[in-house]
Amino acid sequence: MNLELTGKRVLVTGASKGIGLAIVRAFVAEGASVTAVSRTSTPELEATGATFVAADLAEPDGPRRAVEAVLAADPRLDVLVNNAGGGTMSEGSFADPLEGSDDDWAEVFALNLNGAVRTTRAALPALIEARGAIVNISSDSARRPGASPLPYATAKAALNAFSRGLAEKVAAQGVRINVVTPSGTRTSLLEGADGFGAQLAGALGIDHGALLKALPQQGGMLTGELIDPAEIARVVLLLASPTMPSVIGANWAVDAGAIKIV
Repeated sequence: MNLELTGKRVLVTGASKGIGLAIVRAFVAEGASVTAVSRTSTPELEATGATFVAADLAEPDGPRRAVEAVLAADPRLDVLVNNAGGGTMSEGSFADPLEGSDDDWAEVFALNLNGAVRTTRAALPALIEARGAIVNISSDSARRPGASPLPYATAKAALNAFSRGLAEKVAAQGVRINVVTPSGTRTSLLEGADGFGAQLAGALGIDHGALLKALPQQGGMLTGELIDPAEIARVVLLLASPTMPSVIGANWAVDAGAIKIV
C-alpha cells in the first residue's frame, strides 16, 4: 500500500529511543524527510539519517525554539508527531493517596501535556499551510487511570481532550489530528533501570524482571506480551498518510485488547 509519504516533511518529538525512534525509522523507510527532536541523540537515532534538533520540550520555551529550528531549515511541515512523554515520580510517591508532590505533577504535565500543546501551537501555521496532519501519542493509562501513576494518567487524559477539541477547530483548515493509544510497550519507560516499571517494582518489593513478565497478563493484554514499538509506528504512519482524509479526531488503541470497551 502506497501511503504517499515520500518527500513529506515530518517532525517527531521524543525521538531518540523507544516508540519515537521506531516512528522515525518508519517514516524514513517510507521516503519522508524526518527531523527528530529530543533532549539528546543516540547512536540508533543517528543511524536513521534523520536530522536531529536538541530540545527540552518540558521547558516553557523549548517547543517554540525547536519548531523554529526545524522551519528555519525548510518552512514546509507536513506531519507533526507529538511523542515526547514519560517521566518519573519522587521516592515514596506510590504510597501517597494523591501520588506525588506538586513538583511531581508539574514535571509530568510539563512533558506529557504542555510540551505537546506548545509544540502544536508553534507548528500549526506551517501545518495549516501544508494541510498536514498531527498524531499525538497517548497511553491507555488515560482510559484506565487506576493502572498508572495518577499524574501521568491525568496528563494523558488531558492530551486526549486537547487532541479531540483541536481536531474540531482545525479540520476546516485541512489539518487532521488523531491519537494513538498504546498499552504496555517495550520501551525504557517500563524496561529501563530508572523508569516507571523499575520504580513500581521497587514500591511493590518485587523483582523488576518478574514485574515485566507478569504485566501483560495482569493488564488484560490478550497476547500476553508487551507491544513492539514498530507496531505502534505503523499505525502512526497510517494516520499521518494523506490517503486517510476522513480519519479525524480518532483515538486508535494499540493495546492487545487491554481496554475493555464495547
